[in-house]
Amino acid sequence: MKRAAPSLIRKIRHRRVREKVVGTMARPRLCVFRSLKHTYAQVIDDVRGRTLVSASTLDADVRGKTEGTANVKSAELLGSLLAQRALDRGINCVVFDRAGYQYHGRVRALAEAARQAGLQF
Repeated sequence: MKRAAPSLIRKIRHRRVREKVVGTMARPRLCVFRSLKHTYAQVIDDVRGRTLVSASTLDADVRGKTEGTANVKSAELLGSLLAQRALDRGINCVVFDRAGYQYHGRVRALAEAARQAGLQF
C-alpha cells in the first residue's frame, strides 16, 4: 500500500483543525506557517476575512537578531514580536491554529513566546 505525501497529510490535518478553530473579532485566530527557510505568523479575523497583525522571519526585527531564520530561536523572537504587535493593536486573546503541524519545535517555540509576551490562548 502506498503512503500519502507528508504535505498532503498536513493539508488533511489542517482542514480537520480549521473545522473547529474559527477566529472572530473578539478572539482572532493566530495561524502559523513554516517553510524550510522561514516561519510566518498572522492574526486573522475569519468573520471579516482580514489579517489584523502579521510577522515573519523576513522582518528586519527578527532577521538581524538570529544567525538562521528557520530555527527555534528565531521562532521565539517571532512569537514575542507578533504578541507585541497584537497587544499594541488591542488584541490580547487569540485562538491558536497550528495549521496541521505538530506542536513541537518552531511551532511550540512561537506559541510559548507569544504566551510569555502577554497573549492569552
